[in-house]
Amino acid sequence: MNERFKLEKVLKELSEEQESSLEELFNYYYPRLYDFSKSFLKLEQGIDDILQEVFIRIWHNRKNISDPGTFNSYVFTITRNLLLNELRSRLNQNNLKEEIRRLSIAQEYTNSGEPDYNDFKNRIDQIISELPERQKEVFILSRTEGLSHKEIARKLEITTKTVEYHISLAIKSLKVKLS
Repeated sequence: MNERFKLEKVLKELSEEQESSLEELFNYYYPRLYDFSKSFLKLEQGIDDILQEVFIRIWHNRKNISDPGTFNSYVFTITRNLLLNELRSRLNQNNLKEEIRRLSIAQEYTNSGEPDYNDFKNRIDQIISELPERQKEVFILSRTEGLSHKEIARKLEITTKTVEYHISLAIKSLKVKLS
């Protein structure tokens, strides 16, 4: 009840244009609103500006604020609405940046003239499947499974030089057949 009584007093002083009451509200609500804003935006950048706007709006509407029972909701609603506006603004800025980037790249550098990734991957898989059995096995262990030359040599019971030889032949085959 003390908290409510104090808020009633502060809101009464606020409506009487006592700036110290705004400072009391700021000191009480700022940490809570900051944490709320940080969890909402996931970034700290811009929060101070938003919270400053919250307290400016409270000051501008001070004559209409009198109910301490709804004041907490009022403050958080203002904050939430300003945060949503900020998120929309950031989204629009990102969309605008992406649109400018897209428009600034010459058409010949976009993917429209290049083969589709899946077609390219399928072609590589086909070439690999046509490699001699040992080359294919070594290449797959190296490139797909990520084993080192030593690990492949141990696993297949061959020398690391033989592993290097098979990989270089496989890469040469890929280059020739892809060009």
